[in-house]
Parts: sequence; C-alpha cells; structure tokens
Amino acid sequence: MPRVVSLYFPRWPTDRLRRKSGDAAPPSEVPLVLIGRDGRRRVVHAADLAALRAGLRIGMPVTKAQALVPGLAVVDADPRADADGLERLALWALQRISPIVAADPPDGLVIDSTGADHLHGGEATMLTSMVQRFAASGVEARAAIADSWGAAHACARFGGRSTLIIPPGESEAALRDLPISALRLDPGTVAGLRTLGFERIGELASQPRAPLALRFGPQVGRRLDQAMGIAAEPIDPIRAPDLVEVRRAFPEPIGAAETIARYTTKLVTALCEELEARGLGAKRLDLLFHRVDNTRQAIRVGTALPVRDARRLSRLLCDQIEKVDPGFGIEVMTLAATLAEPLAAKQAISSLVEEAEADVSDLVDTLANRVGERSLYRFAPVASDVPERSVARVPALAPEDESTWHGDWPRPPRLLPRPEPIETMALLPDHPPVWFTWRGIRRRVRRADGPERLFEEWWKRDAELSAVRDYFRVEDDGGERFWIFRAGDGEDPETGSHRWYLHGIFG
Repeated sequence: MPRVVSLYFPRWPTDRLRRKSGDAAPPSEVPLVLIGRDGRRRVVHAADLAALRAGLRIGMPVTKAQALVPGLAVVDADPRADADGLERLALWALQRISPIVAADPPDGLVIDSTGADHLHGGEATMLTSMVQRFAASGVEARAAIADSWGAAHACARFGGRSTLIIPPGESEAALRDLPISALRLDPGTVAGLRTLGFERIGELASQPRAPLALRFGPQVGRRLDQAMGIAAEPIDPIRAPDLVEVRRAFPEPIGAAETIARYTTKLVTALCEELEARGLGAKRLDLLFHRVDNTRQAIRVGTALPVRDARRLSRLLCDQIEKVDPGFGIEVMTLAATLAEPLAAKQAISSLVEEAEADVSDLVDTLANRVGERSLYRFAPVASDVPERSVARVPALAPEDESTWHGDWPRPPRLLPRPEPIETMALLPDHPPVWFTWRGIRRRVRRADGPERLFEEWWKRDAELSAVRDYFRVEDDGGERFWIFRAGDGEDPETGSHRWYLHGIFG
C-alpha cells in the first residue's frame, strides 16, 4: 500500500521572504503582509504570525490593515518567486527524503515515501525530522502521512498537529470530521455545498453521487475517491536540471523479479559510464518503475562515499527489488543519481610491498540500506565542557578530524543519556557522599576522588550563567565505580539546586 506525505507551510510566502538571503525584510517582530489585487482592490494576500495575532486576515483590504496596525510592513506578493521557492524545497526533499517528490502549490509539497521511510528511522522519525529541519531554517511546517495524496493533504492542513500519522487503511475514518474545504475543491464549489448544508467530508461521502455530479460536475466525486484511496492520483516527481539519469522503456511490460534485476544491472552500467564521463560518483540512487496503471514504484539506496562501481551499486539495488510491486507490469524503468559528488581516480597500491587499506564502505552501505542510515553511526568528540554535549553522532564513514577531548581527569566509558537523580548523604561543600541510592539500591562509598568543577555554557542559556557542577569518582563496596556530581558549589543557591546525580559508570 502506498504511503504519501504532505508537507504544509502555513505561512509560506512570508517565511520565504524572511529567510531569503540579502532581502530587506523587516525584523521578525514587525507584522508583515504580502498584498495582491482582487480586481481593483488591494487586499492582503498573505500574513505572518505577528500580523495574524494583530487581528489581520487574508483578503482584508490593505487600507483597513494599515489602519488597524500602525507601522505594518507591506510587500507586494510575488507568486512566481513563491513557486520557484517551493520547487527548490522539493529538490531538497528529493535529495534527502524520497525519490518521488513534487510541489503542491501554493503552499506545500507531496512526497511518496513508500519504501524510503526505513532509511530515516520510521515514519514518525521522518516526519519529525523534516518539520524540525524546516523550523531551523525559519520555515514553519506541518506534515501528515496517509495512504493517499488527498488524505495526507487534508490532514496536514486541518489535522491540528505539527506531525500526524494516519495508519494504513484508516484514511476514511480520519477524513470524516474534516471540513469539505479539505478536499481541494474550488471555492465556488465549496460555497455551493455549504449552501446545501454540507460542512463535513463524512456528510458529503454518505450522499448519492449522481445529484452531486449533476449540480457540481464530476470533480466532487473524483476528489472524494482520491482522498479515500479509491481512485489513483499519480505524483509527477520533480527532476533537477543537471540530474544524471538513464531510462529504459519496454515494448512489452515486465514483471518477473529476475527480469527486473537484469535490466537494473544494465541501467547501473549505463549510469556509471555517464558518471565517469562527468567525473562524479553516486551517493544516492533512485530506481523508479512506471507501471501500466499510471502509478510509480520506487526504491532508493545510498552510499557513505561517492561510488561508481557498477557491481556494487547493482547489488544494493537488487537487494531492494523484493519491495517492488510490479502490478500488471512495468513499462519504463528510470535510474537517477539523485545525489552525486566529484570522484577522482585513485591508485590503490603504489608498490609491490605495500598493503591495500581495508575498505569497509561496502559493508557499511549494505547495513545502512537494510537497517536505515540513522541506525548506523559513530560518536565523535565535540568541544564542550558539559559532558552530555561533548559527543555527537556522525555518519559511520565521516572523515576524521583533529578534534579530541582535553583535560587530565578521566571520563567514564559509559555515559548515561541524561543524569539520573540519586539520594545521598554528604558533608558540604567539598566532601563526596558517604553513601548513595541509585535505582533502589543503596551503595556505601569506600573510595572517592574529586571534586572536579565544571562550569556550564553561559553563552547558550541565561540559566547557565552561574551554574556549576562538582564531579566525583566513587567506588562502592563491590568495586563498582561511578561518576556522580552535585549541581551547584554547595554554598551559593544560584549555582545550582545542590541535588546529586549519577552521570556515568566506569568499567
């Protein structure tokens, strides 16, 4: 069953204007509206959050808006620039999210994530990551995933949550209580349906189709069927102008796995020749299958390093063929290097006595495409005195750098995800605990070393301006060693709560 993601940008035109580099956009606290023309009138075309909070609304005359909000920033709307911005976001999602992505004008994207969500840690992780990435770039986003484009589109805009997952087979139930404007009908049709007393999709879905088609045409029934997943709605994916791509059309549809694998190998060989001619290596490959029922299936594989080894790339793609449903047959296969980087020729061994370097990238690629890219990583040091911020997850084959941890005090090999509170008895301010209780077990301290005082990062949060931690290495009666700390210096309450926590385990 297909799974479709709809990304909705509630304030896309104003968000685009504010994030555009070099644009003389007003500060974020100044209400901003974009204006357009409705006949001879100048009306509000889009408004940011500050303007909406000030009482402005879409479609309001500009003169009234300026009278209500003195100092209002007014900018002429640019629909062409908004559409171009959506296409750039679609290309970004094409490279990082899924092989099938398209713009959903005027304020969204549609993504067919079938077979690609496992690379991002599952549907929930994928949606949350997308919303957070856009928020970090200054673009507010909401995301919903369902079995059809229509259902995902409606839930993203009217679901009331930043991320929403509609389980497979439950689209109809999720749509029943949504307003009829969620069906992507033109405003005139929506107004006519409301005149007849229809407010919710469930009310409309329970009515006979013939009278509705006679009065409003076939569009109402078509949109209902598309939202419920009864009628197919293919997504025409966006393609980058410089995309490295090869294509194979068949005079007769194919469907056998062995046949698909054979032509996949031929496409990979042709693609690698094109990559070599351009001096590139593929880091992400998308194989699209155009079926005879005008729908698309796709598989995506990624590599940790740029690659143009035909045998290796063919094996990665053929391992995913079992996920493809050919339906009544496949008419066209398209293979594209969605993400490619420069790859220069490299001599493996320069002398007879020199040994080849171990190359584990093939193993890393195989595992990453089976369990997901997010599930395969390594830890790298980060320049921070706060222990939980001193490590970061990086890709398994990310290049090494010179960064390391500094300091003479040892660190535990096992650091807890977050410090856990413990009960203790200690002499303040500089003595370690005599005993402590962690996870219901009371331990008597036999040996201790410390304190090591760490100052928190005052430049990140005001709450850390004067905060300190005193760390101790302690050993209990059983010989187990722990890393514990007191929040505060033991005297000044502004430096911390003076509560004790266990942060790591030695050995």
